[in-house]
Amino acid sequence: MGMIKCLSLFVFLLLPSFTTHKLVKTKIADGITASLPIELYPMTPEDVAQRFPSVRAPLGAYTNEDRLVDFSANISATNWPDGNVEMAQKFFKAGLYNLYDKLDLINEGIQINYKRKFIFFEFDSRISGDRRKQGFQEPVLKYTFIQYLVEPNRTLVFSFTCPKDLKEEWQRTAREMMKSVRVR
Repeated sequence: MGMIKCLSLFVFLLLPSFTTHKLVKTKIADGITASLPIELYPMTPEDVAQRFPSVRAPLGAYTNEDRLVDFSANISATNWPDGNVEMAQKFFKAGLYNLYDKLDLINEGIQINYKRKFIFFEFDSRISGDRRKQGFQEPVLKYTFIQYLVEPNRTLVFSFTCPKDLKEEWQRTAREMMKSVRVR
């Protein structure tokens, strides 16, 4: 009987990593769709302004009720006129390492979604708080899955992020979302 209880507990502890959220096909922008979890809804203009402090607003940005889990689609300022995916992959990887104090790469590569090559990076990151500033902040730990579609006239960026402590719950869903991205 004790062995059955241990096995049940083991299976229960593994469940979060196998959980997936119900996905619904969503129009992100003209010619761009993705299957997103029903828990995500479009960000308010205030959310967009806070998370994307840029002249260029994202094509689409979604968050959950707690504003902890985010998905966005954007056009990168970096263009690759020759469509050199391998060179672009090296460039974007170097750029990611410059954005964070620590980056632990989980997976990277090129995946085909609906006959198009997407460069992807999956990683855990850390941005350390500044001890010299008043109101010292704790480090920010995140899980991210980001992918790029390099086209001759534009580069599209699709990004999923959540706090690292929610990674177990969201990792599988993030992978499914990114596989579902379709650009026509």
